[in-house]
Amino acid sequence: MVYRSTERVQARLSASRQRIIAAALEIMAEHGYAGCSVAAVAERAGLATGSVYRHFPTKADLVAEVFRTASQREVDTVARAAAREDTVAERVTAVIETFSGRALRSPRLAYALLAEPADPAVDAERLVFRRAYAELIAGHVAQGVANGELPPQDPELTATALVGALAEAMVGPLAAGVAGPRTIAHLITFLHRALGVSP
Repeated sequence: MVYRSTERVQARLSASRQRIIAAALEIMAEHGYAGCSVAAVAERAGLATGSVYRHFPTKADLVAEVFRTASQREVDTVARAAAREDTVAERVTAVIETFSGRALRSPRLAYALLAEPADPAVDAERLVFRRAYAELIAGHVAQGVANGELPPQDPELTATALVGALAEAMVGPLAAGVAGPRTIAHLITFLHRALGVSP
């Protein structure tokens, strides 16, 4: 009997935590980190502010978890898109189109994830997820070098540089609200040239 009661309590706590994260993600997509106060998140989630603090002792804990959740979702989506393609050029194109296309559909959230000033905990998480993107691309680059699709190069260094270029190229247009399909087309051309993809 006690066991089942504990299971119910854990399930309720888990559901509350997920509601908090979902509410914070919605607010961040609308207003960025600046508008993502604990009080606003609690109201959006339909919970008391104290309930939010029970799950996340500080706002920094909350925004870091929201960043991890949103970033992991993006990395997973990009990885799935790339995995459906055959050649390295197609996979890298899928990475760029998926990453940039999703950013264009939710520019406020994309800017928050990429560059909006935030808590140092978020900055630390940004580095973790940049490495995740770099590892994903490095695998494709290494395969391209091995099968002769790409010229010899250091896959890790190339991938790290490509991730930096992709993120940096999106920040300005996202902040200014001028990113569009032409931005993506130019990025694909630039990154293909950087990789040494045959025209």
